[in-house]
Amino acid sequence: MTRISTTVELFFTQRLVKQRQASAHTIAAYRDTLRLLFEFVQDRTSKSPTEFDWEDLEHDTISAFLDDLELTRNNSPRTRNARLAAIRSLFSYAAIRHPEHAGLIAAVLALPPKRFEQSTISYLTPPEVDALLAAPDRSRWEGRRDHALFMLAIQTGLRVAELTSLQCADVSFSPTAYVHCLGKGRKERAIPLTASTAQTLQLWLTELNAAPQTPLFPTRKGRHLSRDAVQQRLTTHSQTAATTCSTLQNKRISPHTLRHTAAMTLLRAGVDATVIALWLGHADIRSTNAYLQADMTIKERALAMMTPTTTVPGRYTPPDELLAFLNSL
Repeated sequence: MTRISTTVELFFTQRLVKQRQASAHTIAAYRDTLRLLFEFVQDRTSKSPTEFDWEDLEHDTISAFLDDLELTRNNSPRTRNARLAAIRSLFSYAAIRHPEHAGLIAAVLALPPKRFEQSTISYLTPPEVDALLAAPDRSRWEGRRDHALFMLAIQTGLRVAELTSLQCADVSFSPTAYVHCLGKGRKERAIPLTASTAQTLQLWLTELNAAPQTPLFPTRKGRHLSRDAVQQRLTTHSQTAATTCSTLQNKRISPHTLRHTAAMTLLRAGVDATVIALWLGHADIRSTNAYLQADMTIKERALAMMTPTTTVPGRYTPPDELLAFLNSL
């Protein structure tokens, strides 16, 4: 039997950090996946993770773990597939170091991702955007911060990780206003700001009066907001906004909803899908096609350009035999 602890340590320090130069977000995601997996196996085997060997992580155990994510933790199929991708990355690395376990490793690598129905994306309409931006109490410091955060997210479409990692130096107002971020896949991009967003951020930065390396949207203690904190603030303010905008009452809003809203705003303004993909930092333009699917106005314009049929509605009735004979002459 071969202990897995050394391979796991080398997977993070050698493969992810040195060879792939993975981002901190990727390393954190892989870390959380393996931590959940090891805790699951520990409960099943009563062995400590340092005592695990590869036989403890065979095909059926990994499959049971993935099922447990959905049943116990209520993870979506997307999250399940992301966890599986992290596990497969570890086993791909292990295949090089442990050829003696080739059969076991191949069985785990053969686990397929789970298929799921692609639901239509959720986004905010202009009245819903107005209600959400009006919800934070701007007489308080946290309210002004949340208002600026939501306004920037809705206009730029930044991912929540990109928003929370922004520093004061990442916002520029000269010669044109824009925000700079290091996004997914280590891709840098700069997104221009509208006049209203730029004015809001300028007022916020003046109030913050902090060093360039200070978080743009800090906590009271000056730290970066966490993803959970952003979701909590968004949930609180969306509940407040629902009192004035009834369509928000049954709509679950996440930080990604604000990103979808930015994309739909650009799409309805006539911006080409390739530009939207660059704006959002999509690696593949096919990721942007979901917004085309969600926009009913585009389909309605396409319908209006179609030539209507001249078929008379109703059941088909065969012609009279005599009239049919005369028509055939």
